[in-house]
Amino acid sequence: MHDKAVDVRPGEELNLEQLSSYLQQQVTGFTHINSVKQFPGGFSHLTYLLDTNMGEWVLRRPPRGAKIKSAHDMGREFGVLEKLQPIYGRIPAPIHLCEDEAELGYTFYTMERVKGIILRNQPPKDFTLDEKLMRTISEATVDNLALLHQIDIDTTSVRDIGKPEGYVKRQVEGWIKRYRNAQTDDIQSMDEVAEWMLANQKEDGAPGLIHNDYKYDNLVLDANEPARILAVLDWEMATVGDTRMDLGTTLAYWTEPAEAKLMQLAAGNLTWLPGNLNRAEVVERYQQTTGHELGPILFYYAYGAFKIAVIVQQIYRRWKQGHSKDPRFSQLIHAVHYFGNLARLAIEKDRISNLVS
Repeated sequence: MHDKAVDVRPGEELNLEQLSSYLQQQVTGFTHINSVKQFPGGFSHLTYLLDTNMGEWVLRRPPRGAKIKSAHDMGREFGVLEKLQPIYGRIPAPIHLCEDEAELGYTFYTMERVKGIILRNQPPKDFTLDEKLMRTISEATVDNLALLHQIDIDTTSVRDIGKPEGYVKRQVEGWIKRYRNAQTDDIQSMDEVAEWMLANQKEDGAPGLIHNDYKYDNLVLDANEPARILAVLDWEMATVGDTRMDLGTTLAYWTEPAEAKLMQLAAGNLTWLPGNLNRAEVVERYQQTTGHELGPILFYYAYGAFKIAVIVQQIYRRWKQGHSKDPRFSQLIHAVHYFGNLARLAIEKDRISNLVS
């Protein structure tokens, strides 16, 4: 569906007078904002659509009550876009970064809006996603991830955005620590998966560019040719490291049909619709596209599911502490259970597909 912005949620409004005054001083040619809307998708950042005299811009800022600075570093995300712009064309063009909270009370950046279709949480009413189309979209999605992972980080400045040495160990230990810091409930599956990951850590593979949140609702598709990806969005967690960890996260988001019936949040990723590749087929397609055998993928899938559960747990904790009034967040603890259980099932069954019936 075309990504439609809606009225701004209460408590998340922007002060347009202050914002306009600031941008007039910083961006050549900018004079005013005609209107502001908010994109309803996404959980980690607040994302707005600004209709300006220079066209439509997107503004991204951290949520209220955000405590995890590394996950809400506007300067870092803006810098990633700047580095990628000359070597990978499928990103929104960055416009301006404000890192001084004293200006408006928050950090933010603006970028051009890329218009197209974004597959959100429900099949679009004005667009038919038949099996043939979903097959080509899912194949294009995997092929583009493989393309990102094959960007030469050594002949560009992309390597500077992260530290690939020791990446796997840092991620496993780091996400377990984040879970403990954000934990609100005792969830046995999460404890078991954390213990299993520590006991089954893999050595670092060849480093590459990692998006870290690569899934359907972060892709802008061409409305006239939906299997053509116009832009990849949400680079807030991008880094460099073992790209199998990135594939694992994508696989964990890649909901299969039987799973979509169990969890509304998981069903929001439309990979369960007829025609899509399943997770095992995603791995096969990725290997064919890259020309590299991945070896056993279970560890990376379990890690991805655990990581998603932790991200959701962090958001749920913010809601529970009163930092967000978004009603979607009140049910997120069920998603933590869901992803923890999926990871445990995969470990028990020693496979990544057909985990539930």
